[in-house]
Amino acid sequence: MLSAAAVRRSLVAPVLCGALLAGTTGCGGDDADAASAPSASSSAEKQKFAKTRFVANAGIAAGATYQWIVKPFRAGKFKKGADGRKFALIKAGLAGTLAYNRLKAATKNAQGDPTLAKAVAPLTAGIDALKGLPSKLRKGDSTDSVVNSFDDVINSVKDAGKSAGAEVKDKVPSAGELAKG
Repeated sequence: MLSAAAVRRSLVAPVLCGALLAGTTGCGGDDADAASAPSASSSAEKQKFAKTRFVANAGIAAGATYQWIVKPFRAGKFKKGADGRKFALIKAGLAGTLAYNRLKAATKNAQGDPTLAKAVAPLTAGIDALKGLPSKLRKGDSTDSVVNSFDDVINSVKDAGKSAGAEVKDKVPSAGELAKG
């Protein structure tokens, strides 16, 4: 004999499927009505969240740069003979790769908002210039200029966001998130 719970479970799926099917067929009509109503994937909807996505991506880039590149550099971790230098340089290289990736994503997000697009457009060349720097960090090559390049670009992106009404705050990724990229 079936229990009451088993009977309810076996009836829930067909009832929900029927309700969904009735809801989608009941909304029929001509295609002209559907074309005028905005959909969830329309460009207007994507632009609605452009600033939020920009702030999130730029915040991760800023946090990674500060925590894993600028802070260890200022503490002298990248100098020859420093204790833990190799590990600090590897983490900095991974952080640089993550920061570059998130800055590229933030640039794409900025294109969805006219104000942000104008503010961030001059920075794309600086962001593109960061592409080869993570490998230099991992090798320990010219760390002074590499750290300053990352810091300058991050500060420029933060300033551009602030001027467009999208203030960027640092969000520090964990070491595990750095490894994932």
